[in-house]
Order: sequence, then C-alpha cells, then structure tokens
Amino acid sequence: MSATNLPAIRTCRPAWNKGRIVGQKRPLRPKHVWAIRVRLEIANRARDLAHFNLAIDSELRGCDLVKLKVADVFAAGQVKERASITQSKTKMPVRFEITEGTRKSVSTWLDDPAMIGSEHLWPGRFHETLHILTRQYASLVRDWATSIGLEPSSYGTHSMRRTKVAQIYRKTGNLRAVQLLLGHTKMDSTVRYLGVDFEDALAISEAVEI
Repeated sequence: MSATNLPAIRTCRPAWNKGRIVGQKRPLRPKHVWAIRVRLEIANRARDLAHFNLAIDSELRGCDLVKLKVADVFAAGQVKERASITQSKTKMPVRFEITEGTRKSVSTWLDDPAMIGSEHLWPGRFHETLHILTRQYASLVRDWATSIGLEPSSYGTHSMRRTKVAQIYRKTGNLRAVQLLLGHTKMDSTVRYLGVDFEDALAISEAVEI
C-alpha cells in the first residue's frame, strides 16, 4: 500500500518587521536636537556630543560618518570650518560646514586621552576595528532618541542625515541646495529622500506673493 503524500509542515516564523516601524525614518526636530545636546553635555559624554553634532552638521551617510579621519576635520591645530570627503556610495566629493558649536565639541573630543594616536575620529572599541561600525552608530542614534522619550524604531542614522536639510527645505524650499548638501546626483533622489509632495509645493507657492 502506497504511503499518503502529506504536505510538508514548516515552522511558522514571525515576520522580520513584526512590531517594528519600517519605512523612511523621521528627521529630528530642533527641540529634539537641543534636548539631546543638553543631556549629553550634562552627562559629560564628550565623544557622543561631538558625534551627534557632526552627524547633524555634515548630513553624511552613516557609512561615511563612521569612517571620518581626524585629518578630514582637523588641520593647522584647529577644527576646520568646512570639510570635504569622497562619498563611499557615489564616489563623488561632498562638502559640509562645521558650525562653531560642533567645532568646539569636536575639539574637546580630540583632546580626550582616548584619541591619543588615533587616525580615525571615532576609533573602534576593540583593536581589530579601526573605527566604529555603522550598526554601532545606529545603536547610538537609538540611545539618543530614547534618552528624550522618542520612539527609537522611528529614528535611525538617516534621521541624522535628514535633520538639517529638512529644516533648510522647510525654510527656503530650495531643493537644489539640499541636493548639493546631500551629494545626490539626481534631483529625483532628493525629492524622494525629503518626501516632498504636492502639498509641500502648494505651501511654497502660497508663501510667495507677486
């Protein structure tokens, strides 16, 4: 008698995104930025404060931010006012401003004993890694968001990249400026990245009187 063909029984695994908020991460609002800065200053977390401030100013992707070297932002005995790096993804150069507050926090971090002899701005915590990894940076972002009561799954490394440019676009409506700051090669990428829609276009139009 032939054996009955029974359907294979597979273990039902939960979806990888179950309970998570997926999709584009939100930029931080100005009040969030200042709240995080104050907490890091009070806690005397020089490394985190410098990292947070430079992430906001530079608008770099996480993969580029973690690889920054001291020479990229420091020259002639002081932190540069403007810096330039070649992006890992596009292989194109991008420039960014380093504001006064960020220069001060980075300078403080460079004077820390942990930075003696380090070539990288964010050295790895273990000898086998020259600099921190992107996933370690992502963990820092979650900690920063959690510290001021934000939902950590709504924010990520791209939140840091989008924070300043979102404010620039909101105040000026200048997509070309945002494109240059982000180092995008196509305007379509910038539009999608900012989540620009028809309502945004109407708001800009209504603010202009002729």
